[in-house]
Amino acid sequence: MALELAGVAKCYARWFGLARTDVLRGVDLGVARGARLGLAGPNGSGKSTLLRLVAGVEAPDAGTIRVLGCAPRAAAAADRVGWLSDDALFPADMSIRAALKLAGSIHGLRGRELSRRADERLERVGLRAHARQTLGRSSRGMLRRFGIAQAWIHDPDLVLLDEPTAGLDAEGFVVLHEILDEARAAGTTVVIASHAASDLAERCDQVAVLLDGRIAEHGLPADVFARGGLLEIYRRHARAAP
Repeated sequence: MALELAGVAKCYARWFGLARTDVLRGVDLGVARGARLGLAGPNGSGKSTLLRLVAGVEAPDAGTIRVLGCAPRAAAAADRVGWLSDDALFPADMSIRAALKLAGSIHGLRGRELSRRADERLERVGLRAHARQTLGRSSRGMLRRFGIAQAWIHDPDLVLLDEPTAGLDAEGFVVLHEILDEARAAGTTVVIASHAASDLAERCDQVAVLLDGRIAEHGLPADVFARGGLLEIYRRHARAAP
């Protein structure tokens, strides 16, 4: 398995530690190597938190996570995972090329190979002509294409995409579609988190719907969405909640 989660829970303190918010409440999930999982759910359902745990940015409060057979924070896993966050991870005053090279260096790329990969990825996402432009002066669509490039710069075995189509421009949709096809051919495992069913139905082998910190439904996209669109799924589970 590329990804295994068992009983994963995460909470955050609020009101100066006097209260807490339970974001994930015992998530069990498995993703086979080479598969594409769509992680659906409304804003605030815990999708981004789950991806941060898998990426090793945060640690769970309970449960276990195995990424490519390793703990998420183990070097053997970290250098094989690519992550497109919905947040800005690089300083706004860095150029697109410098930020991309920084991303590659974090994953162990050096020297000529790092430069070659950066230029290759910039060309691939249509940003080669804007390589010297700073991130802070780039459009939302360009930033999302940059994010796609940095997620794939080290040829990862597992890629985590948080709302990849949010703010994506027309050129970016073409790039994302083509790169996902290339990833499938290469046997790369992909997890796509989105609140839009259209992002997942045609791009994923399976869909897991995350509601109130738990997996509410999991299966083939045709089966999950045959029981209604995401809004209907949310309403049905809200009516069933105690």
